[in-house]
Amino acid sequence: MQGDPGTQNKRTNRREAAPNRTVVRAGASQEQVAAADTRFDRRMAEILQHATDVFYEKGYEGSSMRDLSRASGMSLAGLYYYFESKEKLLYLVQKHTFETVIDRLNARLAGVDDPEKRLRVFVHNHLEYFLANQRSMTVLSHEDRSLANNMGEEIRELKRRYYHVCRELVSELAHARGVEINERVASLSLFGMLNWIYTWYKPEVDEDADRLAREMGDIFMHGLLAGATGEQSHDEEQRLQSERAPARNKRSGKSSR
Repeated sequence: MQGDPGTQNKRTNRREAAPNRTVVRAGASQEQVAAADTRFDRRMAEILQHATDVFYEKGYEGSSMRDLSRASGMSLAGLYYYFESKEKLLYLVQKHTFETVIDRLNARLAGVDDPEKRLRVFVHNHLEYFLANQRSMTVLSHEDRSLANNMGEEIRELKRRYYHVCRELVSELAHARGVEINERVASLSLFGMLNWIYTWYKPEVDEDADRLAREMGDIFMHGLLAGATGEQSHDEEQRLQSERAPARNKRSGKSSR
């Protein structure tokens, strides 16, 4: 991280309109308040997108606040004033991404009761967002251990929340179909399938998010349910063989006499 530009510069740039909220006077209408919040959110989203691009192109360790300043169009002093460090920007990028994905998922799951459809909603929601935001996905994957202290713990908690949503959906489907599975292995296998898409996906060759979600969902569902059925079939075959063994031994004993 580049050195602090100095207290004096920070003071003179306190009023820089980076993601600063528009001042709304007392008695303002709800529409005026909403418009101010919208402008703030839009500017914040722009800054986070610029930060994502820099982290994607240079990596977290290779990026500096000066790089982030140039990309966002903010002065270096203004960037320090609002975000303190590049770690804070990385934290906000990851927080925004996870919260957006989780909020969209919760909205789409509302009113969907069928366990298979619910899991397919999860797959589609994940793929749709990350195919539209591949740089964010790359930054999340490559920089997942770059945050420390409270910021790192908050992001890990968001990740745990997301994982437990997936695991609960997998569990619902398994119980509905009456199969026994290792829910942890199944859930992490699904994440492994979905999260590595950024390493091979090419929009000019591969399907769009809708069709890709359907195909990957089919592959996972087939493996999940057929695998469990196959294991049950194997157990049943072993049981039948153990039941036949005494009869075979008895016949073998008679023939030897």
